[in-house]
Amino acid sequence: MSASVVEGAFRVGGRAPAAWLRPYVSAYTGYRQDAGPQSVHQGVASAHLTFLFCLHGRVEVLGNADPAKPPGSFAAAVGGLHDAPARIAQGDPQTGLQLRLTWRGARALLGVPAGALAGDTVDLAALLPGHAATLLDRLASAGGWAERFALLDAELTALLRRGRGEHGVLPEVGYAWDRLAETGGNLRIEELAREVGWSRRHLAERFRTEIGLAPKAAARVIRFEGACDRLLTPDRPALADVAADAGYVDQAHLSRDFRDLAGIPATAWLAERTGR
Repeated sequence: MSASVVEGAFRVGGRAPAAWLRPYVSAYTGYRQDAGPQSVHQGVASAHLTFLFCLHGRVEVLGNADPAKPPGSFAAAVGGLHDAPARIAQGDPQTGLQLRLTWRGARALLGVPAGALAGDTVDLAALLPGHAATLLDRLASAGGWAERFALLDAELTALLRRGRGEHGVLPEVGYAWDRLAETGGNLRIEELAREVGWSRRHLAERFRTEIGLAPKAAARVIRFEGACDRLLTPDRPALADVAADAGYVDQAHLSRDFRDLAGIPATAWLAERTGR
């Protein structure tokens, strides 16, 4: 799974969450996927976890990014961070809500470190027992997208109040992620380790345990997500310009990341999202 599970679907609504929720969830998106030819879609790696509610239909994960994690069919699920594409069935009609969940949000809202979800897709019922099905029903019966987004604000705020926030997160790990994010994934890991005051090995171990990726892999998906977001702006720049702006050595290195992290070339990725 990935933070782009709605690839190939129509975006029918979206907005930012309430301000106090944004450290934990950065965006809400409503989507619709009409029936089409049965195919296999590559779930793209990103710097966010996926928090997904299917209001109609189900997500069929044929293969997780971590091949040791079993596939499954989900009405509501969370997909962890990963640095390889997942395989998702496409073709059946589906309507749903996708949330961009931060690694901090995994702890604050779901009570687990993002590292526990790495490379996997986990049924929301296992993370929020007794609550997931009720929330899904309320979202499905809501009067429209604006009402659904308002309901998410209320429900996630309630989860945040009941949870433990970022209790248990080592401040050095939080600092390290924030430094990678603010540099667009373009900070050398040796320099980052010096700033934190840990050895590179110790930083990698602690960082991976909490977040699910080592710092170098996290830097890569942060840079890649930034490039993907640039490519989806209305005045989409050329691929070479996006590569330069995102900090890639050249366009060939961005193209390599599309092969490794998206499983398809940049042109195919763009065609799925823009129809051209």
